[in-house]
Amino acid sequence: MSKEPKMTRAEKAAKKAELKQIKKNAKMPMTKDRFRKIMMGSKDDMGVLKKAAVYIVLTAVGFVFLYPLLKVFALSMMSLSDIIDTSVNWIPSEFYPDNYKMAFKVMDFWNSLWKSAVLAGAPTLIQVCVCAFVGYGFAMFNFRGKMLMMGLMIFSFVLPPSLTLSPTYQVYNTVGILGSIKAFVIPAIFGQGLKAPLFILICWQFFRQIPVSLHEAAKIDGAGYFKQFLKIGIPSAAGAMLVVFLFSFVWYWNESYMTSTYIVNNRVNTTGDFSWNSLVVGLSNFDTSFSSYQSSSSAGTSGSSFQVTTNTAYRMAGTMLTILPLLIMYAVLQKQFVESVDRAGITGE
Repeated sequence: MSKEPKMTRAEKAAKKAELKQIKKNAKMPMTKDRFRKIMMGSKDDMGVLKKAAVYIVLTAVGFVFLYPLLKVFALSMMSLSDIIDTSVNWIPSEFYPDNYKMAFKVMDFWNSLWKSAVLAGAPTLIQVCVCAFVGYGFAMFNFRGKMLMMGLMIFSFVLPPSLTLSPTYQVYNTVGILGSIKAFVIPAIFGQGLKAPLFILICWQFFRQIPVSLHEAAKIDGAGYFKQFLKIGIPSAAGAMLVVFLFSFVWYWNESYMTSTYIVNNRVNTTGDFSWNSLVVGLSNFDTSFSSYQSSSSAGTSGSSFQVTTNTAYRMAGTMLTILPLLIMYAVLQKQFVESVDRAGITGE
């Protein structure tokens, strides 16, 4: 066994003096200045009151975000009798997981899950590449009309989507992309995807932080603009691209109105019996799907008149199934996401 190194006389004297100072401070009377320093803190310490204020604010903010999720989960585990009983608020009398089984069947979970993943994932991957390319161009090049184009891009982001819904629908109908995933993919290819101006600004802000010396060194080595983008821009912008991917995927996943308007409720341009659907759209039409499922179940069961009616517990179970993939994704990528948000400079720093 290795012995601990012996302390020198100077180290022993310093440690002894430190212990004496600690004992001395412990015996010091509680003066007004010392009490104020303990409560309000100093440059190196926040103090009791500041720490308490920070924890109270964090707890309140966390409660605001967690309360709806916990309430939905609690309702999803209740039976019909618990929902009707006003005395049961948070904890059910007994856990009732059959709500998830029913919601799983009504929403056709696995089929809707992979369709949701495709509807959100395909335009997201395209949007990440296109927004990074456009943001790199705005950051690295100065050309005539650059500020005008950026102003128009910001204006298109500020403009309410409800104002452009009708003309956009007419354009999509004219080119024949309604009722298919093309209604999301083709706009993403041309940099007009969901929240694309915001993602372009994120990439632009990040590419501006890349040192100019890296590009100058690449030019000396004979690298062209496109090679600089691939070899310098893309590796350096990994954090920004992860932020764009997560935000874009979540927004496409949660988008129910545009999905219903452009894809789900328009079958005129589709071929065959295949039809797109998503978990979010299925959740918004849960009562209709539930009635259809009950009708088909009753028709398939001869001599059975048993009918189950929809209730809040089934809807909450469907809600939990809808947001579960996003919760898993955030849980897996939480560390990388926080680091990427900081590096991408979304706060404008």
